[in-house]
Amino acid sequence: MKLTWLLRLTLVFSLMVILMGAYTRLSDAGLGCPDWPGCYGHIKVPTQSHEIARAQDNFPHLEIEPAKAWLEMIHRYIAGTLGLLVLSILVLCLRSGETPKKLPLFIAVLIVLQAALGMWTVTMKLMPLVVMSHLLGGFTLISLLLLLYLRTHPLPRIRVSRGARTLAAVGLAALIGQIVLGGWTSSNYAALACTALPVCEGDWLANLQWARAFSPFQGSHPSFEFGVLDYASRMTIHVSHRFGALITGAILLSLGVTLLAGDQPAWLRRSGALLICLLLLQIGLGISNVVLHLPLGIAVSHNGGAALLLLTMVFINYALWRKA
Repeated sequence: MKLTWLLRLTLVFSLMVILMGAYTRLSDAGLGCPDWPGCYGHIKVPTQSHEIARAQDNFPHLEIEPAKAWLEMIHRYIAGTLGLLVLSILVLCLRSGETPKKLPLFIAVLIVLQAALGMWTVTMKLMPLVVMSHLLGGFTLISLLLLLYLRTHPLPRIRVSRGARTLAAVGLAALIGQIVLGGWTSSNYAALACTALPVCEGDWLANLQWARAFSPFQGSHPSFEFGVLDYASRMTIHVSHRFGALITGAILLSLGVTLLAGDQPAWLRRSGALLICLLLLQIGLGISNVVLHLPLGIAVSHNGGAALLLLTMVFINYALWRKA
């Protein structure tokens, strides 16, 4: 029972970290604190006059913005709490003879890697490859925590067709790919590269720059904040994300309809209905981001929607692929 509630709490904190990370990034506060793990040499944001003066002496070329710094530090505080929760889960699992051991150990290693990526995000000045890896680490973490929860609370075994299983696996792979594209779009500040529907304004097809747009290394720069790619490259990333959304959406919609139409238990049909609802919501949020020019609340919600879709797909795949 203790492990159950701890896993539930950790899942909530994982989602909070994802949402707060998105809010920080979209508020252009990813470098709100130029050092790590403190902020301008302090354990908290410098607010007193003498603290600000000292921070300015240590970082003379930077403008100290307490509001952005607080966003960054709150994100770190929540992430630090998440790390302690993951460590507690590991200890409980190792002490218990009935719980998995390898999975919680892997999750603990992942949280350490996430901390390192958080540090490199700052020290490497928002390098897109590092920022995207940090985002994907968060999505991986919350997925593995759900998987651990499901393994400690087994679902009823069911018989399903091979086609449904295959469709679920393909859907999960497509969704992961779309999340990767979304992370690359965000880390390269390409979310507003196209402001027209359904694809992009102008002669977009003639301006696609695949090699430059998806090169993991973008040279040496003092900072990658606000992006370093040219417009054609950002537009290519954005268009790729849109086409990926069409493909992923079609696959997930097919899976949702399959689960609803099949002779399945009520709880599995409900998961299909949830998948369709989340998918429609995510599409609506994506369109709203374009039409309304990336309002902060909707953009953060789009990140949260991706996390909820991923959790739903992990649940569905776990349910379908368990041996009957």
